Amino acid sequence: MIYNDGLESKRLTTRFLNENDIQPWCEYFTDPDNCRFLPLPDVSSIEEKASIMVNYAINRYKNNTLGLQALITKDTGELAGMCGLLVQEINGNMEIEVGYHLLKRFWGKGYATEAAQMFRDYGFNNSDTPTIISIINPLNEPSKKVARRNGMQLRGQNIAFRNSNYDVFAITREDWQNIRSTASQT
Repeated sequence: MIYNDGLESKRLTTRFLNENDIQPWCEYFTDPDNCRFLPLPDVSSIEEKASIMVNYAINRYKNNTLGLQALITKDTGELAGMCGLLVQEINGNMEIEVGYHLLKRFWGKGYATEAAQMFRDYGFNNSDTPTIISIINPLNEPSKKVARRNGMQLRGQNIAFRNSNYDVFAITREDWQNIRSTASQT
């Protein structure tokens, strides 16, 4: 899959992350609710955590395993969060995941769903993948709601991933096509 940035939805645009995003991304780690479910190495400083997360995405771009992108609001030009596609190995199978993280001040405004749907559509439109998944901590109810609004259904529980167990939500290409067909008829 050719992975592009510059995607647009009604209220958001995307761009590839770069090292200049480390400092603004520190805001994410100032609120424990933001990163409660994020499995990061135990490092002490907020800047180290932000650096790890931004550089992880940058390395994914270089390694052709996709990666999170910066979500920029169209109205103010602010960094609202990160969203994107990720190549993940689940139970020995390579899958495409849509992942998302928002700064807390952007919660509750529909940005996560808007971004997740934009990347879901991009993934199906630009690959032959039969499914797109989201890997979610079983206690992360807000992310589960976003996955459901993204047309996903729970596919598996207690799935081993990165030394922990997660719920996996998925949408098939067929279900995605049905959603799009229904939306175009209204």
